[in-house]
Amino acid sequence: MAEQIHKKFTDEQVKDLMQRYLNGEIKREHVQTVLKIGKTRFFALVKDYRNNPDKFTVAYQRTKHTRTLNPTIEKNILKELKTTKTFIDNKDMPIWSYNYSFIKNDLKNRYRQEVSLPTIIKRAKQHGFYIARSKNLKIHDREVITNHVGELLQHDSSFHLWSPYAKQKWWLITSLDDFSRMILYAMLILRDLAWPHILALQTVFLKYGLPLSMYVDSDSIFRFVRGRDKLHYKHHQLTDDSIPQWKQVVHDCQVKVIHALSPQAKGKVERPYGWLQDHIVRICARDNIATIAKANQVLFREVFEYNYKRVHSTTGEIPYLRYQRALKQKKNVFRKFFVPPPYKTTKDIFCFRMDRTVDAYRSISVNNLQIKFNNAPIRETVNLRIYPDQNSGLSEVRFWFKDQLLDVRFIKTRLLGLSTFKV
Repeated sequence: MAEQIHKKFTDEQVKDLMQRYLNGEIKREHVQTVLKIGKTRFFALVKDYRNNPDKFTVAYQRTKHTRTLNPTIEKNILKELKTTKTFIDNKDMPIWSYNYSFIKNDLKNRYRQEVSLPTIIKRAKQHGFYIARSKNLKIHDREVITNHVGELLQHDSSFHLWSPYAKQKWWLITSLDDFSRMILYAMLILRDLAWPHILALQTVFLKYGLPLSMYVDSDSIFRFVRGRDKLHYKHHQLTDDSIPQWKQVVHDCQVKVIHALSPQAKGKVERPYGWLQDHIVRICARDNIATIAKANQVLFREVFEYNYKRVHSTTGEIPYLRYQRALKQKKNVFRKFFVPPPYKTTKDIFCFRMDRTVDAYRSISVNNLQIKFNNAPIRETVNLRIYPDQNSGLSEVRFWFKDQLLDVRFIKTRLLGLSTFKV
């Protein structure tokens, strides 16, 4: 480009070429090749040199004033940067860096102000709102290791202060398909207990089908570890001797469980978490959201954005389109869910389980609560399948003996002492 000549040649070098051309020593094409300019620019330079050889220069001269930033835009940029700094300084919030793209989009959507990303970054550096990327970041494997949807689902939870206006931290639980990177389930909950995770299984398995395997960490909800979980289990039991309630549900569905041995091993689910965390916190702060119900509405919108509109940085595809393409190419190993015999409904599968012995009075004891039920076999062990209803506060207790459903009772959940299962 013509404006770049002054960066590669001095005035004296260009003057020499112009004079030699005018003297007939070299041809126009030679000068154009050396300066890498077109014919129009060449003759403009020749004209300038002829008119005033002594004052001829190729130095770039601005003909207009540099563009100044609207004071209102500058004020809003600094306002958003200061707000982000409060998030970064708050160790309970999952924000560790500035998101200049989010600020750019926020200015456009909220204030109808168009501003370039470099401008925002420049202001951030000028006013101390810039954090350089560490050169020693731990790298985790983001490679897609599966070839089919449903081959591996990653399930996890994350505990943070999701809004500066909330009075407490919340848990975010998600399930993600490894191949498509599509988020199949996401929900903010008040407490990280077994029941919300069982409900997540129910939602995913009934909607999408049964995967080949589930990938989780070694939290006590997913795995019994000797020494750590001795308060809930017998002291002599070894790791994996006792099966947590969540894992029993997965086993009933004939799905394999794989435990991650380190946080770095869960890199694929951590990346969507990072994106969700960043956006949820910023939007909740922007919209003054203080309740988990409204925060979940934000979450659902962001999951939709992630699944249906964003191109994933690793796969180079929108997760939903990648998922649909896999279905069309018959790269799908999800199995349709059926209630396995002898059980009757999904409440017999997605539930809590416990065994109790019937006493001489045809009753059982649960949390010091004596429960009588029909067809109780004296001195026999019966299996209880318990399905809590969080809206009514009642649990449907289904009594099973030798593959037979004996009775169904509805009992207040708080009387059953399900806290043993982290319910």
